Amino acid sequence: MAAWPLAARTQQATKVPRVGNLITGSASSEAQSGLKAFRQALRELGYIEGQNVVIEYRSADGRIERLPDLVRELIDLKVDVIVAGATPAGRAAHQATKTIPIIVSAMGDPIGDGFVASLARPGGNVTGTTFLGPELVPKRLALLKELLPSASRVAVLWHPGAFGDQTMKEMQKEIGDAAGPLGLQLQFSPAHNLDELDGAFATIAASRPEAIFQFPSPVLYAERRRIVELAAKYRIPAMYNAREFVEAGGLIGYGTNLDELSRRGAMYVDRILKGAKPSELPVEQPNRFELVVNLKTARALGLTIPPSILARADEVIE
Repeated sequence: MAAWPLAARTQQATKVPRVGNLITGSASSEAQSGLKAFRQALRELGYIEGQNVVIEYRSADGRIERLPDLVRELIDLKVDVIVAGATPAGRAAHQATKTIPIIVSAMGDPIGDGFVASLARPGGNVTGTTFLGPELVPKRLALLKELLPSASRVAVLWHPGAFGDQTMKEMQKEIGDAAGPLGLQLQFSPAHNLDELDGAFATIAASRPEAIFQFPSPVLYAERRRIVELAAKYRIPAMYNAREFVEAGGLIGYGTNLDELSRRGAMYVDRILKGAKPSELPVEQPNRFELVVNLKTARALGLTIPPSILARADEVIE
């Protein structure tokens, strides 16, 4: 009995932190290249999974409605911090707990979605990174027009509910304001879930647009190979918001390096496990963006990429 207090102190001193990792897509699919980057960054920081850190994985497999139940599972496991992959997972975690620290990777609009009071001082239990969802929409549309100067009709593939209402409205406003000066007419084609993707593309094809513009969405990102294949099936050039679409065979993409945002998430975990409070850890914004072009896809579509775009591309896939 006399040894109990010492044993208790020893157990407390050697307590292994438990990290909850909440994924909107599939943890086992190629859609989660960011998960590999996150785990690698943790290793570089000295965390060896199964030795001095335990990571509890929960994935919604693209079904956003499953996220609240998955969060509750993580809370029941008494995780020390929750890492949420993108806004839908972050929203589910934020609604479930106001005490467990939450790190959200690749938020669309942290303030607009109600996660933080300000980027510099979040003020609650949520912090993380943003990929500047609404802000980059006009730049992508301008690049699409530069690629297809004669285009006048663009279909916008989007996932309602991918982010908060204000963020979705802001993206619609940004693209609407940018379309007029570029001489573009927009047709919004929603896919509320994975089951509606085929129908959304059939509707797009029937309207005969000259290009597709894809709004950011973690669900659509997880299904990028399928989306690229549908665009190829109907032979419609498409502008994407991440390099991974182009690596999967998409035509062109412009946006933040999402793997780097995942790596930054590991650094937040390290700081929180060492005592930092999420309320005092600023939300990080990207300062570098990637333009990636797939020449093989351009040739298959009978397109010539303008030299002005090739000269600015960070990577050209042959």
